[in-house]
Amino acid sequence: MDSSNLTGMRRICGGDPDGKLRLLMAYTGAARDVADPWYTGNFDAAWHDIESGCRALLDALMPSL
Repeated sequence: MDSSNLTGMRRICGGDPDGKLRLLMAYTGAARDVADPWYTGNFDAAWHDIESGCRALLDALMPSL
């Protein structure tokens, strides 16, 4: 999800009072969009972002692993 999708989700949901909507990269400490290979052609950067974001999300959900 990129920042424009996040804005749309907040609009659809009537905001985000509980702070549950966030960018995947926020879990890595870098609140930014995942690199988009549609525009850059850099699939390696997208893969790296997605992998690191998912690992950080998993750590946040299950810190004892």
